Amino acid sequence: MTQTASNTNESTSANLANIDWDKQQGLIPAVVQNHLTGKVLMLGYMDKQALDKTLTTGLVTFYSRSKQRLWTKGEESGNTLNLVEIDIDCDNDTFLVQVIPQGPTCHLGRESCWQDSKAHTFIDNLTQLIASRKGQDSNSSYTASLFEKGTKRIAQKVGEEGLETALAAATNDKAELIDEASDLMYHLIVLLEDQGLSMADINRNLLERYNETN
Repeated sequence: MTQTASNTNESTSANLANIDWDKQQGLIPAVVQNHLTGKVLMLGYMDKQALDKTLTTGLVTFYSRSKQRLWTKGEESGNTLNLVEIDIDCDNDTFLVQVIPQGPTCHLGRESCWQDSKAHTFIDNLTQLIASRKGQDSNSSYTASLFEKGTKRIAQKVGEEGLETALAAATNDKAELIDEASDLMYHLIVLLEDQGLSMADINRNLLERYNETN
């Protein structure tokens, strides 16, 4: 099942019949994932009312077992989770909630409740590694040396790798295309970091464009 805040109440009600509410006494575990990066943010629980409010408002709402009431994430902090979609797993008893977070998700002020884990996409991990090289001694790594050489050199490398990627495709050399596309992606992430941006910004822009045309 995939639902968004734009769905009608009629279609939502029809799909609720697929959820096995009885298996876990009316509470469904909800794994929350950043739609733009793939990072796992938190785990919560939803009852029927929490699900309905989430779909109606577009703001992720849980049933708080400690407070014994509905709880919309960010109702006090302002760090909301804006709903993109909700999927139900093959057993109809667990939600995967795709969101765009507004601020940190963890109550400790961190992006994720698993801040120190590797439960992120590889690109996200690579982005963080590249960011950590910024400001380091240029002799410590190739990435650090690129940052020291500045924007013009980094942009030049993106242009060079883009051309080499195109040439590999033009000659139908798939192995070379994979290598050159990997180099291009790496240097593009370096350039974005140099400009204070990340792949999440690109993902967000692509999502906005997609939503405008679909």
